[in-house]
Amino acid sequence: MSSFKNSFDDKGNTNNVNPDIISNSTCANSQLRNASVTDCLPLSPSSSMSIPGMDDEEFRRRGKEMIDYIADYLLNIGERRVTSVVEPGYLKQLLPQDAPQTGESWDDIIKDVERVILPGITHWQHSRFHAYFPAGNSYPSILGEILSSGLGINGFSWAASPACAELETIVLDWLGRMMGLPIGLLPFNSNSDNNDSKAMPNTSYNSSEDREQTGGGVLLGSASECVLMAILAARTKKIESQRMINPLIKDAEILSNLVCYTSKLAHSCVEKAGLIAMIKVRQLAIDENFSLRGKTLDTCIQADKDNGLIPFFVSYYCFYPQCFNRILFVQVCGTLGTTSCASYDNFEEIGEICQREKIWFHVDGAYAGSALICHEFSYLKKGFEHWSIALSRRFRALKLWFTIRSYGVEGLRNYVLQHCRLAKLFAELLHKDVRFDTVGKVVFGLVCFRLKGKNELSEKLLLSLNHSGEMHVVPAMVNDLYTIRFAVCAKDAIENDMHTAFHIIQAHANTILKND
Repeated sequence: MSSFKNSFDDKGNTNNVNPDIISNSTCANSQLRNASVTDCLPLSPSSSMSIPGMDDEEFRRRGKEMIDYIADYLLNIGERRVTSVVEPGYLKQLLPQDAPQTGESWDDIIKDVERVILPGITHWQHSRFHAYFPAGNSYPSILGEILSSGLGINGFSWAASPACAELETIVLDWLGRMMGLPIGLLPFNSNSDNNDSKAMPNTSYNSSEDREQTGGGVLLGSASECVLMAILAARTKKIESQRMINPLIKDAEILSNLVCYTSKLAHSCVEKAGLIAMIKVRQLAIDENFSLRGKTLDTCIQADKDNGLIPFFVSYYCFYPQCFNRILFVQVCGTLGTTSCASYDNFEEIGEICQREKIWFHVDGAYAGSALICHEFSYLKKGFEHWSIALSRRFRALKLWFTIRSYGVEGLRNYVLQHCRLAKLFAELLHKDVRFDTVGKVVFGLVCFRLKGKNELSEKLLLSLNHSGEMHVVPAMVNDLYTIRFAVCAKDAIENDMHTAFHIIQAHANTILKND
């Protein structure tokens, strides 16, 4: 039997496919290799199959109905509780134990969305949702998601879908330029024309500050995925450099000595990535502004080097490779907007140490990185880069492409600055009430606050707010202080939303302090 070798050319076209392969591979049993395809199927030639589902016309109708449903949901979301009132395991009691044997009508499916799904939804787009961080929803993004799903491609290579591969590179280049990243981190040479089909990824650099490597990046599913990719890439490069120095050294010996450094405010995904990569993770102390400083990092690095360890990674999410060829190889990760209080590390001090020690510098821009598109935050500017292990890649770039083109750079800047301005307004309201303290500087769209006094008071306040359903906030421990994180999340947030939230908080604080 012929092999399947050379069945595809370099552009993904089928060539020289032996028809015997198709019939032969259909039959699992080697004794049936000479049988016809129909002989191998578990159906008689006369049998027919009815496959239920939507036809083209119903899809058109239901699709329009779904757009109306989503639009109505977002328009009237303020009438709903922010959080649900269900208990864990509620859904299992409302759905059958087994999947339906026959197809159900779309009307019944949609009725169950309202009956069993919406009651268990925390409404992230609600104007009084102030937990975590913004979910990044917008109408152009939703339409991009629909088109991506409709096209239904898997962009695991250029040949699998050229537009998917190329558009992702282009919109990331746009984004990098919007953020003012060094040319060495961008996919394309600034002198190249994006419309030139011969334009290639950037390999030239215009200043000594540019990194000596090809820039670029990909869209990943989450910040946690980014930090894992960063650690694995840095670990691989470290092992390679150690082998060049000592060809007889074993991987296990290298791995046992690798050390990652991160701020004590780092997200838990850094520690989890360290466990997966089998490397040590050190959480370093922060200063009075909740920032990781260069002196703290340098002291720890030198101590570990003296003890025979290999500093290799200083991390907080996204990844910024610096150099590959030093015996002792660290990756440092600076944080641009910590999860707990949106503080940022001292990149200038950390960067100098990374440059001196020839280490990798990983910059976490998962939240506040988007602020770099605003000139007002250019003083925070640092780059970040990552890569991917996924093969079955969705056409995520469409969502970014639609959003950037619909809003424009100025519109996106105004969007970010509006959230930052509203956060400062909310902080000003808190400062007028002597019962509250704010924790950390208010730079981006996040305010951390607490009731003065023991931690239990702020914890009670948070529980009271969330239990009421009027608002949703989450806690953070910052230097042993129980704080309440108030993030400006709604895409159409206005000043009145800040005043409404503040009055709700005041009312619940009145009750807490009265009963204390």
